[in-house]
Amino acid sequence: MLSSTVRGAAVHHGERAAVIRGDDALTYSALDRAADQAAGALRASGVGPGDLIASILPSGAEWLIAAVALDRIGAVHAAISTHLGASERSALVGPLRPSITLVDPDTIDGLPLRTDVLVVAPGGRLGELGGSAGPGPGSPDTDASDLDERITNICFTSGTTGVARGATFRVRQLRAVSSIDLGAAATAWGGGEPMLASTHFAHVGMALKLPWYARTGSTLCVLDRWRADDALELIARHRMSTVGGIAPQIALMLRSPAVDELDLTSVRRLIVGGAPSSPSLVDRARRRFTADYSIRYSSTESGGVGLATAFDAPDAEALHTVGRPRPGVEVRVTDPGDRPVPDGRTGELQLRSPAVMDGYWNDAAGTEVALTPDRWLRTGDLAHVDAEGRIVLDGRRTDMYIRGGYNVFPTEVEAVLELHPAIAAVGVAPRPDEVLGDVGVAVVVPVTGAEPPTLEDLRSFAEDRLARHKLPEGLVVADELPLTAAAKLDRAALRQRVVTPDPEPEAPA
Repeated sequence: MLSSTVRGAAVHHGERAAVIRGDDALTYSALDRAADQAAGALRASGVGPGDLIASILPSGAEWLIAAVALDRIGAVHAAISTHLGASERSALVGPLRPSITLVDPDTIDGLPLRTDVLVVAPGGRLGELGGSAGPGPGSPDTDASDLDERITNICFTSGTTGVARGATFRVRQLRAVSSIDLGAAATAWGGGEPMLASTHFAHVGMALKLPWYARTGSTLCVLDRWRADDALELIARHRMSTVGGIAPQIALMLRSPAVDELDLTSVRRLIVGGAPSSPSLVDRARRRFTADYSIRYSSTESGGVGLATAFDAPDAEALHTVGRPRPGVEVRVTDPGDRPVPDGRTGELQLRSPAVMDGYWNDAAGTEVALTPDRWLRTGDLAHVDAEGRIVLDGRRTDMYIRGGYNVFPTEVEAVLELHPAIAAVGVAPRPDEVLGDVGVAVVVPVTGAEPPTLEDLRSFAEDRLARHKLPEGLVVADELPLTAAAKLDRAALRQRVVTPDPEPEAPA
């Protein structure tokens, strides 16, 4: 699907840039030609239909050329983020056993022995590796790359609580993603504009959405390394009207001095997913950008599509819910036996749509845990349906800890603490306690220039909003919160950070 869509984009969008990274720009016409050359080079290296090819390449032109070329051949693309460490990359490549791994010179270290690699030099073009060209631009593809049942992508989960798994997707799921995201415009050409590539191209929100980015003629603007100042500069330079990102990135933008120095009046919409958006973040972002804010709830396993709050939603929806299912997506809240519970009662949030993954690659046991027999995706998130039919998240099943016999969900506590005027970001994690089982510790990033709050400050601030057992009983002041390669809060790392008791523990009054 990606191959044929890029073929069409070369005709409809021609010399429009498909991707820009620094001074390097690649047009849709050039992308189509380079993908033909790269497909020829890969075929000459022995890559054929159905072969599994891993890539560990930086986001940018080479990544995009490789993705289109592999789809043109009919190979399975397992993309791995370069933001991962060498040992993490190795842990993903090993079980895949790819026919070839496409690497950047900086990502070859640490790969398992006997891994067959093809090195793509920085600034080069994959098609320059040699080999015969594929079909010429504008000609029909001769392979079966658009067949609905062909496996096309393996996208890895963020691994916030354990080893990342590879979610498997077929062509039909990519079609479903485009249909859910674009609606009636899924068969039209055009309508795109420059957009900030907020995550690595290996992320589900990029890899599975490339076909509709190409169809609309969007230009992906890539940063060598995501920094709030640089992201804001790109938004201002390209006069972006829609800014997509994840909640921690929006929070970092709001902390940047550049947010007050640049002309950001072009921004009309913020589309934010990847992690929960706290009420304070939504409110601050809407006011500072003078823009509508839509929360997008999804996951790797859901294909990157799920629920959304309306751009013009009232505060009750925009600040305190993740909205309603998008067209084509079904939602239910269930008990541990996968039976729906009444509205208002907390249970596990489950999703079903044509975009949901087939399963985890070579992991039947994990797939059985993730998907019900009738293909509902068990998200692992706890939620309830409010009186207006909107979904309210109540925490993550695996994040919950028990303090003195009472359940505590960190996201609930974080949402309250983030309202504190001296806090820019906060994460809550449990610390083992001999008497109470677990107690909550707040890891706080102070607002730039502000005096960090004390534990007593936090407890006093939150005591009217939270039950006593939910109040933090430890405090760690940090420069930043630990994040995964997908920029989600790394709760495993957060728990590790708070496991050592404070030098002078402060007990609750």
